[in-house]
Amino acid sequence: MGKVTGFLEYERLSEAAEDKGTRIKHYREFVGHLSDEQAAQQGARCMDCGTPFCMNGCPINNIIPDWNDLVYKQDWRTALDTLHSTNNFPEFTGRVCPAPCEEACTLRINADAVGIKSIEHAIIDKGWENGWVLPQPPKVKTGKRVAVIGSGPAGMACSQQLARAGHDVVLFEKNDRIGGLLRYGIPDFKMEKHFIDRRIEQMKAEGVEFRTNQNVGVFVPAKKLLEEFDAVVLSGGAESPRDLPVPGRELSGVHFAMEFLPQQNKVVAGDKITNQIMATGKHVVVIGGGDTGSDCVGTSNRHGAKSITQFELLGKPDDPLRNPVWPYWPTRLRTSSSHEEGAARDWSVATKSFVGENGKVKALKAVRLKWEGGKMAEVPGSEFEMPADLVLLAMGFLGPTQKGLLEQLGVEKDARSNVKADVESYKTSVAKVFAAGDMRRGQSLVVWAIREGRQCARAVDEFLMGSTDLPR
Repeated sequence: MGKVTGFLEYERLSEAAEDKGTRIKHYREFVGHLSDEQAAQQGARCMDCGTPFCMNGCPINNIIPDWNDLVYKQDWRTALDTLHSTNNFPEFTGRVCPAPCEEACTLRINADAVGIKSIEHAIIDKGWENGWVLPQPPKVKTGKRVAVIGSGPAGMACSQQLARAGHDVVLFEKNDRIGGLLRYGIPDFKMEKHFIDRRIEQMKAEGVEFRTNQNVGVFVPAKKLLEEFDAVVLSGGAESPRDLPVPGRELSGVHFAMEFLPQQNKVVAGDKITNQIMATGKHVVVIGGGDTGSDCVGTSNRHGAKSITQFELLGKPDDPLRNPVWPYWPTRLRTSSSHEEGAARDWSVATKSFVGENGKVKALKAVRLKWEGGKMAEVPGSEFEMPADLVLLAMGFLGPTQKGLLEQLGVEKDARSNVKADVESYKTSVAKVFAAGDMRRGQSLVVWAIREGRQCARAVDEFLMGSTDLPR
């Protein structure tokens, strides 16, 4: 590497963020990217460790040491090309990825990891600022037609790769805008949607056709696509939310997170929402301690909630000595920017019932838990009640929606109700139908969706042409 002793000389730098008292007054992004000098210092911290575990920790196997070194040397254009060689949309992952690469960083063993995510963020932003991100239309068309159903990161990555290979690609989306959960699940203050829009324009120039408001399996028969296209890719999400079947669940004011979050994204986009679910002036309780729950916290803060409490069923990860080592994901306490803006967090709590008044939720009853040997048990006498005018259920997802598309196709499912397909061929049990992303693997990360979309595109190209030059 360019700076052999860089990891000894420089500290990890965090990206500058707007003050929390100011940023909760708007829905724009509030995290900037590193300056050229700061990015170069972070790149210099890369250890030339021989075996780059960061690349293995990254689901798309980003060539991280190479672009760290290139940024250190200020060769931004080559760094961008290297980054794009494995990742179609670094501006997405550079903003919302939890950075498993950094947990795998060798420097992370006894120090702060290299700021890999912040370097990626800086590279792609500089690429767009300098006009280096351009369409890559195919030189030769194959005459083959591919339908991709679901326009989240898996569908977008798959479509772009297939279009660049020369196929005629039509990307179907049931909503009114392209982007899937990138568009209607991730709040704008974490990723503004114009980043999706400019990729859409690039993909249009590369030959991808976008069809919105096309709910395949409901308004568009799946059989029709099988007749019209040479291959069909299922790249929808795992949209069936985990429910909480306790007394009072039917009360007004108890909602799934994905009823709450998309509405605000639509409002930010300029849409008019009738009877929008609002947290303004309310005691809000978020049930679920993951990223979706954190997004509910950040949105509720911007609404002006009276109080926000987030419950987690599992225990508080407060013992670093019990943490697993890489390649296992560490169970450290993670505090998001939304938590920093204001919320009470409580662990080892199970909700027992909701209490209502005139059909509206007013409180919830809960109990504390103890965990022993991986099993939970209620703590006797620990029951408590707290006010709750709005309850948001953010407890994860069970798998893809079964009615409509999957029923019509009759594809085989795995034990978790996902579409069954392996990670080599990505073929389903139905001829010329492939599956990738959350619909195949279950609820997961944006970076995993991009990986599967790219790999599925390679499998489809090989199926259509007998061979492929697309990367895995």
